[in-house]
Amino acid sequence: MGKSKSTRRYVVGTVDEMPVGTRKIVEVDGRSIGVFNVDGEYYALLNRCPHQAAPLCVGKVIRSTLPSKPGEYRLREKADVVRCPWHGWEFHIPTGESVFDPFRCKVRTYEVTVEQAGEVRFEADDDGQAWPRAETYPVTVEQKQVILHLPGMSSRA
Repeated sequence: MGKSKSTRRYVVGTVDEMPVGTRKIVEVDGRSIGVFNVDGEYYALLNRCPHQAAPLCVGKVIRSTLPSKPGEYRLREKADVVRCPWHGWEFHIPTGESVFDPFRCKVRTYEVTVEQAGEVRFEADDDGQAWPRAETYPVTVEQKQVILHLPGMSSRA
């Protein structure tokens, strides 16, 4: 039999609670995870530096330098790098890759989406039958929610 994977969804908060340049650290399933708003895009990292297990996500968010010629300094376009508060190791928030060694040193990342709170829809049956009748009801949406997606446990079917 095959294995199936599911994801678990956790509401982190609303978009209004997490303006650009902010982060929120949440505890989910015994894991500390930092959720960042980088220029309107949301990313999540495990709050654990691979160097010595420091709380990475409380570190300073910066625009780090990019590879360049000696004496030339080029900065990233966005402040999308978090610097470990203990020893200064830097990680790219969208990818979890280390700035100094992106091929061998990474921090775990998680999927984050922004969804409408309270969105409800009733869909028609696949065969298009009139009964039971499918209807869509209008719903007022006041805020968008930031949702963290964690991979589920593998299960055998």
